[in-house]
Amino acid sequence: MKKLFLLLAITVSTTMFAQDEVAIIQDIYGKSKEQIVDQYLNLSDEQAKAFEEVYNNYEKDRKALGAKKIQIIDDYATNYSTLTDEKADELTKNNLTNNVDLEKLLSKTYGKAKKVIGPMNAAKFIQLEQYLQIIIRSEIQDSIPFIGELDKTKTK
Repeated sequence: MKKLFLLLAITVSTTMFAQDEVAIIQDIYGKSKEQIVDQYLNLSDEQAKAFEEVYNNYEKDRKALGAKKIQIIDDYATNYSTLTDEKADELTKNNLTNNVDLEKLLSKTYGKAKKVIGPMNAAKFIQLEQYLQIIIRSEIQDSIPFIGELDKTKTK
């Protein structure tokens, strides 16, 4: 019964992630991510127009990485109760690769952003994006059990 509940919880958390991180941000801040970015950067109209393409391309690529993260979480949920060393290794490597890919995307986006809005504003964007990603990761991680967590709750 506990395994069924756990798998249901993982599935729900995956669905929550799939609804996009937007819901998490709106729940916490009462604003869309785009509104938060606009407010924090406070760009001139000219800068905002120039940054729009950079931001939209970033969001498209970030969402693709988010979809890969969902697949990893789904794979974890599917294999949780029968997790082997090999599967744990595969899942961990896939997760680490996804994290590295997100950092590479941030680095690429910083280079493009600083050309159109300057280094200070580009740095502010990256700082804000990393902060929001930490919040999102924390919310998701809180809803996913640690490996072997269910085994520890079994009664003997």
